[in-house]
Amino acid sequence: MPSDSLTASDTFDIGGELTVNRLGFGAMRITGEEIIGRPEDEADAKDVLRRAVELGVDFVDTADSYGPGVSERLIGEALGDPDDVVVASKAGLLRNREGEWLPHGDPDFLKNQVLCSLDRLGTDTIDLYQYHRPDPDTDFEESVHAFAEMKDAGQVAHVGLSNVTVEQLETAMEIVDIATVQNRYNVGHRDDEDVLAACEDHGVGFIPWGPMYAVDDEDAGEVLDEVAERRDATPQQVSLAWLLDHSDVTLPIPGTSSVDHLESNLAAADLTLTDEDRAALNRVDPQ
Repeated sequence: MPSDSLTASDTFDIGGELTVNRLGFGAMRITGEEIIGRPEDEADAKDVLRRAVELGVDFVDTADSYGPGVSERLIGEALGDPDDVVVASKAGLLRNREGEWLPHGDPDFLKNQVLCSLDRLGTDTIDLYQYHRPDPDTDFEESVHAFAEMKDAGQVAHVGLSNVTVEQLETAMEIVDIATVQNRYNVGHRDDEDVLAACEDHGVGFIPWGPMYAVDDEDAGEVLDEVAERRDATPQQVSLAWLLDHSDVTLPIPGTSSVDHLESNLAAADLTLTDEDRAALNRVDPQ
């Protein structure tokens, strides 16, 4: 179990002004199966959210497509609109009963979705609102302009992007200040190393989704197990510790529907990697 809080961990200033502990919480898993519908026990889901905050988590990430709407609603009901917790959400994906994630970047749709997100989260202004995924059928710049208009209207404080290239990041930055980028990234999947480097150059926070997916990778999993055994830790904790160690702008947001798993994940903030650990993990051949 982690110590009473994460206050001793490194911090990052989202948008240059929202200071958060670098190990946050991703609220995708507090919904039903396939991230559709309500969880089996909503009270348990709210307990996970409250326990996260008790342990010092002050950055919670969600999306309107988680449920859809369920995760945002539970956060609003469990946490309200706290001054000491940065809540981030996303818009730009549709869901269906088959569980597909369908890009939809139409500006009018995005402007409608922010109204829904504001209502479910119970706030007047969303701390960080992210474009969930570029839509190949909608001009990227038009979609980003919609987020810029949300910011101008005071509906969102900061704008982020997700699943983007370096070129898309730089294009968006010409339209509105970009506070964060959320792309898939972990010790076994580093395809977006160039995006991370661009975020470092521009002082943009980098939120690696799927931070612990490498545990199930054949090559990466073996090395994670090796380091975990040597350090009396779990492979998941090593995965998170590597992300925190790898770059000062990374903001891992491990998610879970279990208080026990939450507490175990947050203990990664207390795990300092050795040179031997880094050497082993950096030898992983990302797939």
